[in-house]
Amino acid sequence: MKEHAKLSVNINKIATLRNSRGGNTPDVVKAAIDVQLFGADGVTVHPRPDERHIRYQDVRDIKPIITTEFNIEGNPREEKFIQLVLEVRPHQVTLVPDADGQLTSDHGWNTIEHKNYLVETINIFRNAGIRTSIFVDPVVEMVEGALATGTDRIELYTEAYARLFPANKETAVAPYRSAAAKAVELGLGINAGHDLDLKNLAFFAQEVPGLLEVSIGHALIADALYLGLENTVQLYKRCLG
Repeated sequence: MKEHAKLSVNINKIATLRNSRGGNTPDVVKAAIDVQLFGADGVTVHPRPDERHIRYQDVRDIKPIITTEFNIEGNPREEKFIQLVLEVRPHQVTLVPDADGQLTSDHGWNTIEHKNYLVETINIFRNAGIRTSIFVDPVVEMVEGALATGTDRIELYTEAYARLFPANKETAVAPYRSAAAKAVELGLGINAGHDLDLKNLAFFAQEVPGLLEVSIGHALIADALYLGLENTVQLYKRCLG
């Protein structure tokens, strides 16, 4: 029987709302506590240098209340990010090739062109006992390149899937199915994230082999405005099986 993928809830948007007004409402730490109580299998944060949503101190404050898994995403070219991860020691670090000032993540690593850099960076986290995952596009060659970096997992960047899904879900999922099959063959763990939602998540989880974890933030938090946070977490969990 296929094992159900885990749901890690990205709480960046909670921090965005808090920062828009100042103060501590909504409380990011309480949100992290609550999503775990409501059934999430993990908490994801993605701090950026301008701290426009999750702040570096938020990451430190959240770590002690984690009862599931803690995943920190970010750009390892930022020295401050590396230092934070080594200080906090999450269960997983997800390396994303963001540009400075980027609104949101929009592409995966070129694992062939950046192989040496990724090997060096991944070794830093591996030596600290932190599981690593790297953002990749659904391209078989990039998955093959990921193996050579020493990463434990890849995270398939799913924006293209979400964009194409309404028109043709089979066309949308085909490259992800192929990329995941190659990852399974190579012994790489598979995560996925970006623009997954209640409409497209169940089909993706059914069709992509070896899927271990999805990280979902924007759509889940937006749905929670109408459906309630506890109910929304449960609805996303049901999509995963």
